Amino acid sequence: MLETLSIADAVRTAFPFTVDKFRLQGPDNMRTDHFGLFRSDTRECTGRACKEIYVAHQTDDVVALVEAAQTVFGEGDTDVQCHWRDGHYVTVSPSRDIRKSLAGGKDNNFPRLIIRAGYDGKAFSTTLGLYRDVCSNLMMMRHVAGTTTTIRHTSGLRGKMDDLITDFESLQGGWQAVQEYIDNLSNRQVALQDFLEHLYPTPKPDASQNTVTRHKNTISAIVNRCLREHQKVGQNWTSDQGKLGVSAWMAYNAVTGFVEHDKVRKTRKGEPAAGQFDRSILAMNDSVVAKADNYLHRLVTA
Repeated sequence: MLETLSIADAVRTAFPFTVDKFRLQGPDNMRTDHFGLFRSDTRECTGRACKEIYVAHQTDDVVALVEAAQTVFGEGDTDVQCHWRDGHYVTVSPSRDIRKSLAGGKDNNFPRLIIRAGYDGKAFSTTLGLYRDVCSNLMMMRHVAGTTTTIRHTSGLRGKMDDLITDFESLQGGWQAVQEYIDNLSNRQVALQDFLEHLYPTPKPDASQNTVTRHKNTISAIVNRCLREHQKVGQNWTSDQGKLGVSAWMAYNAVTGFVEHDKVRKTRKGEPAAGQFDRSILAMNDSVVAKADNYLHRLVTA
C-alpha cells in the first residue's frame, strides 16, 4: 500500500498554491461588500463572489479528503490524479485487481472515487464512478444508491479526520451496487434507434440543412462507436426489422463515449480547449447523459 505521505505529496505537488480572498471594488474604486477568490500563483480569479465571512478551503483540506477516501477500498495500492477546474478535482484509484469484467475479460471496468472541492458555494462531493478501458470513459451511475456523499464546505478538515472517514463509510458498499447495476444493463436489450431517437429527436421537416446534417453526423458517430466497441469486446448485435439491437450497457457507453470524446465543445475567446479530464467532468454533467441514464434506468427497473 502506498504511504499516506506519498499520496499527500502528490496532491500538494499538483496544487502548490493557496486560494486567497480579496475585496472587490466597483466603479471609481467604490467599496463593496463582495470578495473574490484568487489563486496565489497565477492570480486567476476562481469560483464566485463571496462575503467577508467566507473561509476558502486549501490544499491541506483536499489532502484530508483524499486520505479519508482511501479507506473506502480497504487495504491495497492507491493512486491519485489531480485536476483544477475552478476548484480541486481528485480521482482516487484502488488496485487494478478491483474490477468488474464482462465479455470474458475483454470489457474491464475499474472503480474511481471522484472528489470535487469547488468554490461555488456547493458542498464538497465524492462520487463512486468507474473507468472503462475499452472506450476510456470516466462515468458515474446516477441511479445507484450509495455512490455519492457530500461534505459540508469548510476549512480545517485535517482536524476532523474521524468525521470524514465516517462520511465515506456510506460509499463502502457502492462498488458492489455498481457492479450489480452493470449486470442489469448488460442483460437488457435495447433498440439503439429508439434509444437515440429519444435522446436526439429527428429534426422537423422545416429544419435547416445544417441542423439535419449535424443530427445525421451525431447519430452516425454514436452508432459507429457502438459497433466498434462490440468488435473490441467480441460481442454480437442483433437486427429486428432493420433496428439494431444491443445491450443497454453498450448503448449507454456509446452515448457517453460520444459526449465525452467527440462532442464539439465551444470555448469562450481566449480559453484553451477542454482537456480530457475537463471533458470527462463536462460529460458526467451533460443533459444528454442524464437523459440516457433516466431512460435506461426505467428500462432495467420496469
